[in-house]
Amino acid sequence: MLRVVNRVLIGVVGLALVVAGGSVLAVGLGVKPPSWWVHDGRHDVLLSDAQRTRWRGDGWWWPTVLAVLAVLVLLALWWLVAVLRRRRLTEVAVSTGDGEGALLRGRALEGVLATDAGDLEGVAHAHVRLVGTRTAPEARVRLGLEPHVDPGVALDHLTANALAHARDSAGLTTLPTEVWLKAVKHRAERVS
Repeated sequence: MLRVVNRVLIGVVGLALVVAGGSVLAVGLGVKPPSWWVHDGRHDVLLSDAQRTRWRGDGWWWPTVLAVLAVLVLLALWWLVAVLRRRRLTEVAVSTGDGEGALLRGRALEGVLATDAGDLEGVAHAHVRLVGTRTAPEARVRLGLEPHVDPGVALDHLTANALAHARDSAGLTTLPTEVWLKAVKHRAERVS
């Protein structure tokens, strides 16, 4: 969701900047703007001296300007942190047994876990995401179950098979996991 909001916001801001910059460039190069446009001609300014100094003497003006700028800076910082923060675990530290270690790609472990979980009887589809740190990963598993499957049995099979296999293969002592179970809805089919 955040990725979609991020892309839409970047697109809107980018489009607004391109349109504003293009209009200023076009008017500066001598293109005659329409009558409703903010610039009248090549030597026009965006804000006249009267417009810039209109509220300068009022007591509310500068606190309002500073508050708006502070809110914009905080929103920009929040956006930057949200973009830079990684949602997925990129690598997992694997114990090799000889005191050394290796790094396993997070997506590879996610793929194996999803394949193992999807191979369980009655599981229509499985999606896995790893979060946490490289030394203490956590799994988020979403299972789409067929209507005839008992959720408790599916959860037991997932724990005993796929999760145990992933934990043992990566040499992890624990692999905390959140599992979301959802029934798969099938479209009605005509039987003849």
